[in-house]
Amino acid sequence: MIRKFALLAAIVGFAAVSSFAPRPAEAQGTQQGWFQTGTGLGVSKVRVAVPDFASRSTGAQPLEKTFHDVLWSDLEYCGIIDLVSPSFYPTRVPSQQSELSAQEWTAAPANAYMVAYGNLTVSGTSLAAAGFLSDVRNPSSPPAVQKVYRGDATDADARRLAHQFADDIIAVLSGGLPGIAQTQIAYESRRSGYTEIWVMDYDGANQHQVTHLRSISLTPRWSPDATRIAFTCFAPYGRATSAEICIYSVASNHQIAFPRYRGTNSSPAWSPDGSQIAFMASLAGYPEVYVANADGSHLHRITFAAGVSTSPAWNPKTGNQIAFISDRDGTLALYMANSDGTNTQKIPLPDMEYVADPAWSPNGQLLAFSWRRPAGNYDLYVMDIVSHELVQLTRDEARNERPSWAPDGRHIVFESTRTGTRQVWSMLADGSQARQLTFEGQNGSPNWSQR
Repeated sequence: MIRKFALLAAIVGFAAVSSFAPRPAEAQGTQQGWFQTGTGLGVSKVRVAVPDFASRSTGAQPLEKTFHDVLWSDLEYCGIIDLVSPSFYPTRVPSQQSELSAQEWTAAPANAYMVAYGNLTVSGTSLAAAGFLSDVRNPSSPPAVQKVYRGDATDADARRLAHQFADDIIAVLSGGLPGIAQTQIAYESRRSGYTEIWVMDYDGANQHQVTHLRSISLTPRWSPDATRIAFTCFAPYGRATSAEICIYSVASNHQIAFPRYRGTNSSPAWSPDGSQIAFMASLAGYPEVYVANADGSHLHRITFAAGVSTSPAWNPKTGNQIAFISDRDGTLALYMANSDGTNTQKIPLPDMEYVADPAWSPNGQLLAFSWRRPAGNYDLYVMDIVSHELVQLTRDEARNERPSWAPDGRHIVFESTRTGTRQVWSMLADGSQARQLTFEGQNGSPNWSQR
């Protein structure tokens, strides 16, 4: 039980070390073998107050609610912040640093460590948000964040500026690890009548279709620089239609040419530097894992076994390991090999049943996957790849599959049928605070962009 608690704590607190130097009495935080948990402020979560921003002009008033709602939601879901209830706030709310009374915010009932505040101004068609983050326990220190965010005076840009401010706050409190408010999630959806690739903001906003092949498009995977999406497409070629690897450029909104190989090709995965793609191909008969350059050249096979080998996932930290699924021993199981195909090893699990969808955490030390155990349902698990300790993240009667890690290592997106239809959900990496992101049609196979 102690070991399992330690693993859960490590997952939630991945790289959550504050850039603030803790005072001696507060120098807490649990040191695990891989990384430190906590915030460096003596608590696992920092108490942050986020009062409404002051509207410096009439045109800013309707945008302030959008800005504040988005900022609050981003901070509430980041995993390292405990938001102070607005009912505990002092009556005087600051709009700039000179108006901040630190003592009022540190006193009960607020008991805040930090205050995020500021003001919005609209001038013509331009919006400016002046944001501050102050450590009210150290009132003599300068603001940890002091920045003016600029955009158009639109609801969309009010959202964007709030995301930027949230990410800057989270970066400070996590010791430089960026927040995820500006990341995106790619997924497959049937809501247009065909299975196409769609993209949405990390919180489910701005859902839009990006491919229009009017066929079947599956398993989207972002390139590390978030400029391209590799996916499995079923596109006609001559007189045949088969599964192939397709690449879509988000920057140019066009499909990029990729060679068509004989047989079935699916489940692409980018190398950490974006220079190569691993995928399943049946060129030699059995579906095996192959690796090619990002343009499809220099194709070479890295698995050699009778049976199916598929769903490659590249270790984002080392770039030298690929996890994959294979039934070479009669049951679908987890395997790992070097990226050149050497040193193939089976990853032991306590009981063997259906295993799928391996996904590495950003630090390359945890592996998430879907596992249907003999007496259970399809649930998500996380394994410490060194000790092989396991933590079960989902426990319900639904199918929970296709996990993908956020770049902060504190969140996972996945697909689930817990509401009756296949939808995209996200949660903290300890399995808590699950959020449904899609509601219309059938949606699944999500993949979180790395920036």
